[in-house]
Amino acid sequence: MKKIQMVDLQGQYAKIKNVVDPSIEEVMNSAAFINGPKVHQFQKNLEDYLDVKHVIPCANGTDALQIAMMGLGLKPGDEVITADFTFAATVEVIALLQLTPVLVDVDPITFNIDIDAIKNAITPKTKAIVPVHLFGLPAEMDTILELAKEHGLYVIEDNAQAIGANYTHSDGSKTKAGVLGDVASTSFFPSKNLGCYGDGGAIFTNNDDLAHSIRGIVNHGMYERYHHDVVGVNSRLDSIQAAVLDAKLPHLDTYNNTRRNAARKYNEAFKNHPNITIPSGAKNCENKGNICDTCDCHVFHQYTLNLKDVDRDALFAHLQENQIPCGVYYPIPLHRQKAYTDERYNEADFEVTNELVKSVISLPMHTELDDEQIDFITTTVLNFINKNS
Repeated sequence: MKKIQMVDLQGQYAKIKNVVDPSIEEVMNSAAFINGPKVHQFQKNLEDYLDVKHVIPCANGTDALQIAMMGLGLKPGDEVITADFTFAATVEVIALLQLTPVLVDVDPITFNIDIDAIKNAITPKTKAIVPVHLFGLPAEMDTILELAKEHGLYVIEDNAQAIGANYTHSDGSKTKAGVLGDVASTSFFPSKNLGCYGDGGAIFTNNDDLAHSIRGIVNHGMYERYHHDVVGVNSRLDSIQAAVLDAKLPHLDTYNNTRRNAARKYNEAFKNHPNITIPSGAKNCENKGNICDTCDCHVFHQYTLNLKDVDRDALFAHLQENQIPCGVYYPIPLHRQKAYTDERYNEADFEVTNELVKSVISLPMHTELDDEQIDFITTTVLNFINKNS
């Protein structure tokens, strides 16, 4: 059996090396390293893939989220609601812009932002909601969009983990995650489902005026060289990274399907176990939360189990001892992080998150997993749980 990795980027690269290398070499020969033709080519191809009017590439996913908020003109003190159970970048940019983060609990099944918690958190100062499509599963966007419309709020999708996922609307139609709200951000960090070989990100929107504003912000506020019309930042996608992404984009659906297939094999091994809750699909998709052969809502950036009556940390150590990498996403809720503590928060309002941080564990998930590896991983997990629970 080959070595198990949390993410096997070397194996993935080996399969597309014949496309990636010439694309990088083309950039090197042209010396168009910033905003070169490869950036514009990737932008257009991603717009076509997502069926969105505007993709604005930038330097990384955190910048993308910050720039999206800057483009909307949010002001210091404006309240922005987002999930407590996610990576810090989501709340980090809210704080950096001197906005007021309002953290709320998540759904115990999907791990995405809880709708009732959003409703309870809305005040006259609320200006935006940031649903995070966590681990590759889109949040309940129809309901979130209805809430936003009712209260006159912006919706900013954090799509860093769910590029390529399909969201099924209540009428059965489908839209790619990231093009549902007013604006969305994504990350092309190497381990993402569509990752480059460095840092990269992008903003998506169908709003022409917002896209124009954002294009200035990413480039020092310039639309014309040395004419600074808005306050901006320096956040551009390198041409080499765009070349890598454009080479990988035609494979994205295949990559996501490969991840789903691996998830189904994991699910088959773990299903009906009293100590394990396997990942859920979207509540409103045709499969009613089950990951079946036709499900395309979840793209499994992470494959995360929720354990019951299991010593999660002991299992983590056991997997490490058996050369099986694993992760805990996330071990500390944002409302308990030193940088984001706030006397407004009541522990009783974070019941689900406070449990998840103690009970979740993520197993290897990538495009190169094979059956032998999955069998070894699942057997190791089950043997430990059956012996110690």
